[in-house]
Amino acid sequence: MDLQDLLDSPVDTGAELSPPPVASAAAAHRLSPFLHRIPVTLTLEAGSARITLQELAELGSDSVVPLDTMVGEPLTIKVNGTAIGKGEVVVSGEAYGLKVLELHAELPALDL
Repeated sequence: MDLQDLLDSPVDTGAELSPPPVASAAAAHRLSPFLHRIPVTLTLEAGSARITLQELAELGSDSVVPLDTMVGEPLTIKVNGTAIGKGEVVVSGEAYGLKVLELHAELPALDL
C-alpha cells in the first residue's frame, strides 16, 4: 500500500465526514475523504493599506487608516492566505458571518 492508497482509503471515525460548507460540490469531490478533516483558516479581507513606519508609529487609539476597498465592494475570501472568492459581512446571530457571493471556478492550490 503506497501513500496515495492511504489518502484514498476511507477513514472510519465513527462519524460521517462532510465537506466544508463553503466548498463547491466539484471541489469536495476532488478531495479524498482523508483531507476533508484537515482544518483550514478562512478569512475575509476587508482591504489593505501601505503606510510608512513613521505613520505606523504615529497611530493612536482614534486613528483611521483608509483601506483600498470601496464601501459596498465585495471582500476577498481567503483560505490559508490564498484568495478563493468574494463575499460580504452579514450578522449571524450574535456574531458576524460571511455570505459567499462567488467562488473561483477552479480553486487554486491551497497551502495546507
